[in-house]
Amino acid sequence: MGRGRDNREYGADASAGTGPVSRHADATAVGVARHLGSRSRMPAWLKVTTAVVTILVVGGLGFAGYWYLRFQSNITTAPLNAGGAANSSDDKSERMQILILGSDTRDGANAEYGAVDDSTGYGKSDVMMLMDVSADNKRVSVISFPRDLLVDIPECTDQKTKRTFPARSGVMINEAMNEAGIGCAVDTVNKLTGLEIDHFMMADFTAVKELSNTVGGVDVCISDAVYDPDSRLRLPKGTSAVKGEMALAFLRTRHAFADGGDLGRIRAQQGFLSSLTRKIKDDGTLSDPSKMLTIADVVTKNLTVDEGLASVPSLLSIGSRLRDIDISKVAFVAVPTTPAVTDINRLQIAEPAGSQLFAALREDVDLTDPTAPTTPSPAPTETTATPTETAPAVPPYDKALQPVTVANGSGVPGRAQEIVQALITGGFTQSGPFEATAVAQSVVYYGTEFADVAADVAALLGIPAAQVQLAPRVAGVQVYLGTDFTTGATYGAGAGGALPEDIVNQTAGDTVCQQANPVLIVQD
Repeated sequence: MGRGRDNREYGADASAGTGPVSRHADATAVGVARHLGSRSRMPAWLKVTTAVVTILVVGGLGFAGYWYLRFQSNITTAPLNAGGAANSSDDKSERMQILILGSDTRDGANAEYGAVDDSTGYGKSDVMMLMDVSADNKRVSVISFPRDLLVDIPECTDQKTKRTFPARSGVMINEAMNEAGIGCAVDTVNKLTGLEIDHFMMADFTAVKELSNTVGGVDVCISDAVYDPDSRLRLPKGTSAVKGEMALAFLRTRHAFADGGDLGRIRAQQGFLSSLTRKIKDDGTLSDPSKMLTIADVVTKNLTVDEGLASVPSLLSIGSRLRDIDISKVAFVAVPTTPAVTDINRLQIAEPAGSQLFAALREDVDLTDPTAPTTPSPAPTETTATPTETAPAVPPYDKALQPVTVANGSGVPGRAQEIVQALITGGFTQSGPFEATAVAQSVVYYGTEFADVAADVAALLGIPAAQVQLAPRVAGVQVYLGTDFTTGATYGAGAGGALPEDIVNQTAGDTVCQQANPVLIVQD
């Protein structure tokens, strides 16, 4: 027989009867209820601690969820490209290139800065900068493109309407996104530089005002007191902290600095961003969650990004990559330009400096120290997969049969023959030279169905992809040498391939005072 349970083991009193335990709670000094109460009671400190932790956990999750949903709902997206292949990278171990745009649209919050008729379609880019973050997150290059720069805009398709716009030549770069959207601006910069941009960010006027207010103002310096009635910028001589409308006026003015042109405006914008970078770093903003929340809220409400950045974690990853960068390694550069041959009121790429800059960007050169070794590529991961035999690749064409001519527009006698010899050595044996009118920039032209041949010819000579153009009247491929390619067999190597010494306007560690436009100087 099984042994019966001894209730005394649990403090029960047999004389108390068989009724409910609760009825005997006060029937004996050592009843069941007292012992159960003693076993379930927590110390006061533990109760308080448990309650606090529970509140913090639940409240923290709610707080985080609120901000996450708020940021996510703030974000507006648009396609990264308008015809070219997307190339989005979010890996912190890879380079990241972001095209930063300022829109001049006059709808919504921007309506107070002009009528809607002032900007049609998607609007023009009021600011265009390419931010290039190195793979090791130790340096950043910010390259500004003047809005008056004449470029070739590729064929672009509006991803909303699916309408395709034909390629255009000699058009101001700020018009690139006007018809087919932001993706067309990305494709245009890709074509111009030979890069493949990963992301874009486009902010409106409100973003500048609110961000400058959030950080408590940004210090800017100017050589003399100035007033620009167009942008309503009014500043005294020396250093001033600008925010809100005055910060926006400082960035928008086209006449207040230098000679009143676009290049003076770019230097002022770079000075503003340098000062903003220093302030954010000095204030510890990137490591202060509360400050980051405020800035993130301000920025995301006034920002349009590509789908690859359309999540809170993706945007936060950019901040984490920039957090520990030495401000002396944040280089601000303007694309080298010269007055355009077709219109002295516009600009064109200055060669060979422009090609040297783009080549340095493609090769991931440290613009603050071009002699420093480039960031090494990540080591390839080993694989145990067994290689399989494949049929040898069939060349798409026979180099020896392709007609390639070299037009000597370099101004150097016999120069075309040197390039012909380089082409023959590279396998293009059907090459021949002829003299031509001198031009500033070298271009590879190609006839219909010769695009692949032209691309290989340009690669052989080191001529950027942006300088390869369709010319239906050309039979085969024509290399038109310019005064930017007078020596050597590799484009840009004639000047030693080195970057101009003054290619960097300033770093984020430099405090620069802008030169006021003499025409707009006023008395303090």
